[in-house]
Amino acid sequence: MRVLQVCAEIFPLLKTGGLADVAGALPAALQAAGADARVLLPGFDAVLAGLTEPALVAELPARGQVPAARLLYGQLPAANTSGYVIESPALYQRAGGPYADGNQQPYADNHLRFARLGWAAAELAQGADAYWRPALVHAHDWHAGLAPACLRALGSPAASVFTIHNLAYQGSFDARHFAELGLPPEFFGVDGVEFHGGLNFMKAGLFFADHLSTVSPTYAREIQQPEQGMGLDGLLRTRSAVLHGILNGVDPAVWDPAHDPAITATYEPRRLGRKALNKAALQAAMGLALVPDSPLFIVVSRLTEQKGLHLVQAAVPGLVACGAQFALLGSGDPGMEAAFRKLAEETPASVAVRIGYDELFAHQLVAGGDVIMVPSRFEPCGLTQLYGLRYGTLPLVRRVGGLADTVTDCSLEALDDGSATGMVFDSFDEAGLATALRRALALYRRPRDWRAVQRNAMAQRHDWGVAAEAYLAMYRAALGH
Repeated sequence: MRVLQVCAEIFPLLKTGGLADVAGALPAALQAAGADARVLLPGFDAVLAGLTEPALVAELPARGQVPAARLLYGQLPAANTSGYVIESPALYQRAGGPYADGNQQPYADNHLRFARLGWAAAELAQGADAYWRPALVHAHDWHAGLAPACLRALGSPAASVFTIHNLAYQGSFDARHFAELGLPPEFFGVDGVEFHGGLNFMKAGLFFADHLSTVSPTYAREIQQPEQGMGLDGLLRTRSAVLHGILNGVDPAVWDPAHDPAITATYEPRRLGRKALNKAALQAAMGLALVPDSPLFIVVSRLTEQKGLHLVQAAVPGLVACGAQFALLGSGDPGMEAAFRKLAEETPASVAVRIGYDELFAHQLVAGGDVIMVPSRFEPCGLTQLYGLRYGTLPLVRRVGGLADTVTDCSLEALDDGSATGMVFDSFDEAGLATALRRALALYRRPRDWRAVQRNAMAQRHDWGVAAEAYLAMYRAALGH
């Protein structure tokens, strides 16, 4: 089965969030499961730099006001895959980030930049590469949302799948831009890319793809309801028969405490004592007091309301009063950044904050922490809690989306039957989080139970092999098999 994965970023070449981790791991997992998988990416500087032995495959024509471009093929060894890169310096090679400029303002021509990605996918399905043509195009998130529409516009025989990684980000543009995309006029309507009078790339993928998926079973159910459907719940309910929830995996080549070169001391369930060496190193690196028996709560996250970081901010003084420590790595809302910095200034021996993102330091945080906090308002899948499970850093999560699917609360019953893997709470408020924090502190004061839950957590398997088989089953359904 020839499968083309269409995405805007890929780990480790370019990453702004969890989408890159999926794009970096899934193609290799599909290859291992027997598929012939390649990727298609925009030609951002970091992607072009990671492309080896590039060969010109095709000159892609202009579509409406979507510029012509060159299609290159080569190896992406850092991502352990091969694929196509759209070379268009005017569209993709800019001083800012992949989606926004240095002032975090979205580029005014994002509709053209990512329409070019959708058209390139359809053109490959139509034979732009004379030696390789996909039977199925798998488009990821709104950036690739036009790919299924472009396939339909060209009458392509290829099947299509569209995956929602986060429904909150939809690729919405003014209706006047539709005329620039080169799509048939009838595609702008309720049965098409129109959404409340505007142009919506996410809706394009949801409407035109043969099958849909999202990144956890619970999130697949949640987005069919108004609270988390972001206005698209009606369409998702209509298409529920072809909507699949498939959990993301963790790449063991990147996240494995037994072989992680980024951490101070490697460890495994039988040698959990070595985890303390990582905690001591983390405390030293962040200027925290070197207190081995102080529970260390960590956060690795974008600083947004969706992630529940305002709840964490309110909870930190209480944690410190209980003798705990707190360390954060992340960036986002300027007000939140300032508030966490202030907490660190007030109690530097107990609270440490590093604004920004550093992949290697994220590994050190996960290895050195005792509890990783993910108290999200909504969470399609979540990856940080999966990293926490793998590293024996117990996740403290809200019961939503993929968090609900992957973490089992340390209730008495779960402790008794050996299924407990972390702390789970329900209400998205300070009281709900406080209850889970008390449960975490109580468990930490029982070292034997704490170690048992750590081993339970590390025994969980959320690997890409399982996910790849689920994706292949969906592909077969989309192909009519």
